[in-house]
Amino acid sequence: MASLPFIPVFLWTDILIYLLLSFVIYSVLYIRKHAHLKAPWKLVIKRKRGVISIMVLMCYVFVGLLDSVHFRLTIDDQQKSEKQHYASQVTSLLDIAIMPLREQVEKTYSAPFATRSFSREMQKDVSSELSYVYPKLHHGGAHLRFEKEKLPDILSTIIISSGKALITWLLLSALLLNYLAQRYDTPWLKQYKDILLGSARYPVRTLLLMLGIILLTVFNVAALSVDYHVLGTDKVGQDVLYQSLKSIRTGLVIGTLTTLVMLPLAISMGIAAGYFRGWIDDVIQYVYTTLNSIPGVLLIAAAVLMLQVYMNNHPENFVTITERADMRLLFLCIILGVTSWTGLCRILRGETLKLRESEYVLASRALGASSLSILHRHILPNLMHIVMISVVLDFSGLVLAEAVLSYVGVGVDPSMISWGNMINSARLEMARDPVVWWSLTAAFFFMFLLVLAANLFADVVRDAFDPKGHKQND
Repeated sequence: MASLPFIPVFLWTDILIYLLLSFVIYSVLYIRKHAHLKAPWKLVIKRKRGVISIMVLMCYVFVGLLDSVHFRLTIDDQQKSEKQHYASQVTSLLDIAIMPLREQVEKTYSAPFATRSFSREMQKDVSSELSYVYPKLHHGGAHLRFEKEKLPDILSTIIISSGKALITWLLLSALLLNYLAQRYDTPWLKQYKDILLGSARYPVRTLLLMLGIILLTVFNVAALSVDYHVLGTDKVGQDVLYQSLKSIRTGLVIGTLTTLVMLPLAISMGIAAGYFRGWIDDVIQYVYTTLNSIPGVLLIAAAVLMLQVYMNNHPENFVTITERADMRLLFLCIILGVTSWTGLCRILRGETLKLRESEYVLASRALGASSLSILHRHILPNLMHIVMISVVLDFSGLVLAEAVLSYVGVGVDPSMISWGNMINSARLEMARDPVVWWSLTAAFFFMFLLVLAANLFADVVRDAFDPKGHKQND
């Protein structure tokens, strides 16, 4: 039997991401069957900000999922041995999709869309004389015969790729228009007019506009990145756009998996402290007050350094560098989750203290309902809007925290590409003359866009899930 051209690799964070994705799919199917759960989410997608933020977040999630399918490719064995050998380097679907960005490595720095290196070198000219010049790049603009052809070539590439994006957008818009006309049993022309005038049930016009912007960006960047370094290269000549895209998974893992660790602690302890009060409340308050008294950065640094010592003493447990870096990422998520649940716990405790004295809870207690039933039926559902808002806001904070921790050296593994490591390596570049600004700018832009979309989404979710705010917002 012929062997597979690859061997799958399941990292710990990959497994947790798959479980989280399965839970999200199950939750969507469950919510669709219950009108009272579906109602607030309808309010979310009826807001223009909600549609815009969801589409931006979905782009990040798509890239992160592509980068979470890992495998090791086979090695061509010239000796034709019976045993198949696999590469030690772990590859993802994203690496395959953006292979030109990964393979087009230069010697050192080069500016965005440059055809020559950012640093001078001694080279021999045609007459064998040494000259101090900016050498031509191996990949960036290598297809050009003369440097003056660069601007016309870029413009023609943008025009062609924009035309392809426009055709794709028209096809997708027609499919969406036909689907809406069939779903709501309205004439095709009337549905078109409703969308054009902005009187449709949902902000379809905003959705189509965002779809067009995303398609234009993706098509143009994909076309230009084949022949140019769109965001330049770093000190070792690696494409900065490749690094920015690979950093998306790290940011999403930090934001999502840390939340999974934090939520059970915050919800269980916050509700228990507020509902039962007494000595249970005293113990829980003592725990999170003590934990808050410890500097978080020192606790994270100590935990990461202990893990580093363990990995150095047991190298046999980690086959590849990627698995070693993934273990440190997972451990960082756990430590961040353990140290960041106290804020939400305080909020839930205070809200539970108020809810336990409400009339419907007192009536349930008088009718003999158990504490577990009251917590499940009355307390927890009325706290979910707070949990939803806190989760999205904490996601933004955790993405920024990764950058800060990596900057001070206690974040993700240096071998793992992340926005924090990009910023950490760019701090020395800012002291150069002239300044190498593109690495820091790229990391800032990608991180800023993700955090901005998450904050906008949190704002819309707060308005939709807050029971007191529905009448004010509708």
